[in-house]
Amino acid sequence: MDDDKRLAAEAALAEVRDGMLVGLGTGSTVAFLIAALAARAPRVDYVATSEASAAAARAGGLAVRDMGEVARVDLTIDGADEVDARLYAIKGAGGAMLREKVVAAASDRMVVIADGSKRVRAIGAAKLPVEVLPFARAFVAARLAGLGAQVEARKTLTDNGNLILDARFAAIADPQALAAAIDAIPGALGHGLFLDEVDAAYVAADGIVTRLERDGASG
Repeated sequence: MDDDKRLAAEAALAEVRDGMLVGLGTGSTVAFLIAALAARAPRVDYVATSEASAAAARAGGLAVRDMGEVARVDLTIDGADEVDARLYAIKGAGGAMLREKVVAAASDRMVVIADGSKRVRAIGAAKLPVEVLPFARAFVAARLAGLGAQVEARKTLTDNGNLILDARFAAIADPQALAAAIDAIPGALGHGLFLDEVDAAYVAADGIVTRLERDGASG
């Protein structure tokens, strides 16, 4: 599995051009990406979606900028917990989904890298993380339960100092409707449904990398 993660990460390097501002995602597959970028050393600046990714990038000699000073990113490369043929994704196992959503929204293009176990027929089996204002914990948990989820709170906080509620649904029949329902809950600050953000995915399985594009092209 690690070999496939590395292959997917290295394939996505084809997206990086000198002079870009590149967003770095979070997670084990992105760790391979950061290592590959450090070895290749393109003339690129970076923003990171988590403190862990920022630290790893700086340790590799990459120039990391403060996202708080950035309004636009050329390209973001990130992992996923699940991704399907529509390029709908569930993200956030690493707890960075709100920052990942911000960087993705600021990006002209977002690319997902993953091993073959993350490619699914339709998203919905993975836990859906929701970043929650601590003040609203019980309220948001009750609203998520009302949407049909089994809800479990993580013990760790996000880099923003907020809570994470993992919501598990039996199925997600309408991801767009669910995203809108969660967005409408006061105190729910962000969630791991990435439905319009992902433009392409590099998925490696058994040593073979497949590229999926939102327009339906693949390679």
